[in-house]
Amino acid sequence: MKTVEDIFSALEERFGAKREMLDKWGMTVIVSANYLHNAAQFLKCESDIKFEMLVDIAGIDYLTYPNHEGPRFAVSYSFKSMSNAGARFRLKVLVSEDNLSVPTISDLYANANWYEREVWDQFGIKFAGHPDLRRLLNHVEFVGHPLRKDYPAQKRQWLSTNDYLLPELEQRLEVLGYKVIKRSKEVETNDNEFLEGSIKA
Repeated sequence: MKTVEDIFSALEERFGAKREMLDKWGMTVIVSANYLHNAAQFLKCESDIKFEMLVDIAGIDYLTYPNHEGPRFAVSYSFKSMSNAGARFRLKVLVSEDNLSVPTISDLYANANWYEREVWDQFGIKFAGHPDLRRLLNHVEFVGHPLRKDYPAQKRQWLSTNDYLLPELEQRLEVLGYKVIKRSKEVETNDNEFLEGSIKA
């Protein structure tokens, strides 16, 4: 597998991948969710051109896409090779509204942890096996997924409490060898500090 063409052929043979015909750069294959993890591991570890860097994970909502047929959602994974300058590759998984789930690849690429949290937050696509699938950009009380095409663009939502992060930070410090001398306590919500008003739809 010396060239990208060889990688296309290997992915097709081993995982049933299909070329993405709409990709004008010709570097995207569509793979089923069942084979996503295996295909990503192949790109990182087994192919002659190894794609050691995960550049991005992006959610896609095709709801208003002209002439689109097939599942409403997709997740696109962009990879880059550090050992072969200029080599890039993309995997895409189509996701139906009936089964909004794909496997995590955070065990293969550490930065997938936050990328997957972002896609979950913005599109509502779950990543099975993710170690900590929580909202990343929107607040803990947020309802809905704002990058879906049917989310009201002018909708506002109140935040009445913060997502408490100190226990997670303390745990990471301990993993790095630090000793937490005084354990923090969760901050109790204070009614006097709540914003006055109502949620506007």
